[in-house]
Amino acid sequence: MTVRIHLWSDYVCPFCLIAGELVARVTADRPDVGVEHHAHELRPRPARTLRPEDPYLPDVWQRAVYPMARRFGIPMILPTVSPQPYTELAFRGAQYAAEKDRADAYHHRVLTAFFREDRDIGDRGVLARLAEEVGLEPAGYSAALDDPVYARRHRQALAESARMDITVVPTIIVGGRRIEGVASESVLRHALDEAAAA
Repeated sequence: MTVRIHLWSDYVCPFCLIAGELVARVTADRPDVGVEHHAHELRPRPARTLRPEDPYLPDVWQRAVYPMARRFGIPMILPTVSPQPYTELAFRGAQYAAEKDRADAYHHRVLTAFFREDRDIGDRGVLARLAEEVGLEPAGYSAALDDPVYARRHRQALAESARMDITVVPTIIVGGRRIEGVASESVLRHALDEAAAA
């Protein structure tokens, strides 16, 4: 029996990188576990995105992000891209990546590009290069960004997020257990064991 981890994230959420890496650690030796990524845009258009030069982001990073990243041994930096990018395009690309069975690699690569390399993940050229790095054909990927099929799939993913009442990212659902925010490896392992035994 395969246990599914459902993980809701946004590519501009630093806690989503932390959660994703912890999920990867606990599933590395569990071939019975599959991870399914779901989209949740924290600030969809036309809402204004955050700017790293304003007080809010540096304060949150100093108080919460950097201490948690150090605790779990996950390197990351506060990106300087200003204002922070909208993530709709990256999520449309995620739909294409999922179709090509590269969802997990794509998801991780977009997060690390933003939070480790300070790359603008709202830029089409940057996204195409990241897609190529994880084995996607760049021309096909770039075409998908403007294809109404993938736009519709992304809208459906956001509608699913709303139906599931997702208001916090990361949100992780394993079996009947719902975890909002970052969960430690021990909590994740326990949730997986419970779901496998159910």
